[in-house]
Formats: sequence, C-alpha cells, structure tokens
Amino acid sequence: MADIQLGPAHGRLLLRTRREGLAAGLGHDLTIELTRWSATVRGETAVTATIELDSLQVREGSGGALPLTDTDRRDIGRNARKVLRVDSYGTATYRSTHVRTTANGYQVDGSLTLAGATRSVQLTVTTLEANHYRVIAEITQSDFGIKPYAAFFGALKLRDQVAVEIDLEAT
Repeated sequence: MADIQLGPAHGRLLLRTRREGLAAGLGHDLTIELTRWSATVRGETAVTATIELDSLQVREGSGGALPLTDTDRRDIGRNARKVLRVDSYGTATYRSTHVRTTANGYQVDGSLTLAGATRSVQLTVTTLEANHYRVIAEITQSDFGIKPYAAFFGALKLRDQVAVEIDLEAT
C-alpha cells in the first residue's frame, strides 16, 4: 500500500482550550487552528506528523465577559507562541509506535515531541464515513514542561489539558 501524504488541504488541526479559576468568567474557551502541518500514513502501520507551531491562528473564543476582538486574537496568539517557546522549538512532531484497528477506526500509540520534551500520546481515529475521519487526543501541557497561561495572579488560567481534534478527508 502506498504512503498517504496529508496536510491542511485534507483537514483542519484544531486545539481547544478551556479556562478555569476564580475569574474564569472573564476569559474565553479558545479554538486555535494550526494551519501548517504535514502527515504521512504508511498503510495501517505507521503515522508521522510535523506541525509548525508558528502557524497557530486563534479562530474562536466562547464565553467570556466580552466578545473576542481581533486585537485579543493577536495578543492570545503572541502569548501562545511565547508559552510554547516557538522561537526555540518551532515544530512539534508525532511518530506512532503502534497502530491497532478498533470497531470504528484506529487507536494510535506514539510519541509527541513538543517544546523540547517527548511524551507518549494516544490518538483515537474514528471513521465517520468513507475516507472521512476524526482524530482526537488530549495533551497535558505540564507533561511537556509548558506552564499553562495564567492572568490576574492566577485567578484566570487555561486548564492544563488541551483537546486536539483533526477532521480529515483522506483519499
């Protein structure tokens, strides 16, 4: 079976953050898209991916005391790049170690390298219809040495866990 090459033309790679803390009502739950990434799927046995972290774009913000403005989006993007240390670690990489078929898709075990640290991350791939897949994972920022963003002396902060979602059309 030939390798399948994937990227932004095949789907969207989204990060979903949630807020917590005493001042959580002031902040936003965010949807951030990473617009430059590539992946290779080798049959049903291996997956590799590279994500350019500088490509992050704040797409949506729900909740919060006020609607998310374009200035807010730019500020959040700048803060996210700083928290992720994009100047030092511009890419994240994923390499599968084991792929197994499930009743409705695949379970992919692998290693994610982010901010200079490598940790195990499991992807759940669900087949939605022919050639249409949803990939989900949860990343714990502190596992990678990343301190979740906080403001107002910690009264508003991002949860340590970030949801990763990819809606993918693969032919």
